[in-house]
Amino acid sequence: MSRLIRSNSQISIIHPRALAAWLIAATAAMALLLAGTAQAKGPPESFADLAEKLLPAVVNISTTSVRKIGRKRGPRMPNLPPGSPFEEFFKDFMDRNQPPGGTRRRATSLGSGFIIHKSGLVVTNNHVIAGADEIKVILRDGTRLEAKVIGRDKKTDIALLRVKPKKDLPTVSFGDSDIMRVGDWVVAIGNPFGLGGSVTAGIISARHRDINAGPYDDFIQTDASINKGNSGGPLFNLKGEVIGINTAIISPRGGSVGIGFAIPANVAKSVISQLQEFGRTKRGWLGVRIQTVDPEIAESVGLGKARGALVVNVNKDGPAKKAGIRPRDIILRFAGREVTGMRKLPRIVADTKVGESVEVVVWRNGKEVTFKVTLGELEKAEKAMKISTKRGRPVPKEGETTETLGLTLSSITPPLRSRYRIKGAVEGVIVTKVDGTSIAYSKGIRAGDVVIEAGQDKVTNPRQILDKIAKARKAGRKSLLLLVNRKGDQRFVALRLDKS
Repeated sequence: MSRLIRSNSQISIIHPRALAAWLIAATAAMALLLAGTAQAKGPPESFADLAEKLLPAVVNISTTSVRKIGRKRGPRMPNLPPGSPFEEFFKDFMDRNQPPGGTRRRATSLGSGFIIHKSGLVVTNNHVIAGADEIKVILRDGTRLEAKVIGRDKKTDIALLRVKPKKDLPTVSFGDSDIMRVGDWVVAIGNPFGLGGSVTAGIISARHRDINAGPYDDFIQTDASINKGNSGGPLFNLKGEVIGINTAIISPRGGSVGIGFAIPANVAKSVISQLQEFGRTKRGWLGVRIQTVDPEIAESVGLGKARGALVVNVNKDGPAKKAGIRPRDIILRFAGREVTGMRKLPRIVADTKVGESVEVVVWRNGKEVTFKVTLGELEKAEKAMKISTKRGRPVPKEGETTETLGLTLSSITPPLRSRYRIKGAVEGVIVTKVDGTSIAYSKGIRAGDVVIEAGQDKVTNPRQILDKIAKARKAGRKSLLLLVNRKGDQRFVALRLDKS
């Protein structure tokens, strides 16, 4: 017996066996759809169980510091004629009524932290305990423990403390912050405005935020309420793993407006491990100064897509110099990891073990070149580089001036060197005027800048730059790469040649 199924106003005849097969297939498809829906992470009905589990491992941090606020202003010395018999009397009176050493005041502040080892290791922000004479860690049950600083890192704003409890403490562990996605649920626990044990929830609003807090900015942005006092507290995923350390907020009036920032766990873990082992950080050091590769720079060196980190300077005693890396090289890969942008390279290098030998792939003269580099230690290099040496002043060249690409250029003369305070060691072509409507102005070139190189060759007079422009246009180049010095700071600028 056949059945009639009406569909789209048409009549079809379907055999019972075919109908049964169709129903089985439809049921299976529906089951798969429902299974997929069940696997999707929806909002939890409650955070209560999670909060109950995590709260004991989150601590409040109270710091005290003694600050000198200057000498208290006492009675003023009257004007007396020289040699007056009252002069000594008033001087003695003034000295006895002036508090010695000025006034000292005790200041307190509050923050948050979390326990990562049962023996009493506590993580917080460096700015929470900076300048503190006394640090107290307050547990969930109200127990107050004196804390000592094991180590701190200003660059990532992380500090590691130790307390000595009478019994094992509850702990939390780090998760993988790299797998967290925009839109994932997160929970923040801390001590906002001194209200310890406060729990807030939200989502990850953005990843890889740079808020100019330090050289390794890679913040997680969240809309979970974070306020003053939350600093140093943990940001959890729904598994109860720490995926961030709450550090900063953007707020016009100091309260939460839903824009908070947390240090990713994967950044914090390596720093905390070094603080625990050495009491300080030991970061890898390559010995280069770099800048962003914009589309014009990429085009000018034949790279195509803008990527990597452009080497501006190479430290004369650094690992990069010893390996053969030079200014104008663009670092594309480091230790097998792609350098997608300039800011990524310092983080990759810093996370690499000191003394490790790694492969560095650079773009040079239109092709990839590989170098083997043995990394130094950043902290030791920073101390060594504080020692500066003076160099002699070169003999100045005759001045000549020209205009091109919205720039007025001149050879460096003694009056110009003095006017723009150019150091004697700096050679090149000085910019004396910039057209405010030019591409050069929009690229940040200003009067007083010195063009050291044009098209990867050193220049000492304006005519050399004009020659470079002519050759670049003849070769079909759209941009010319300049190396510009501004008060000792060097950077590359690619100027488009089809506009002025």
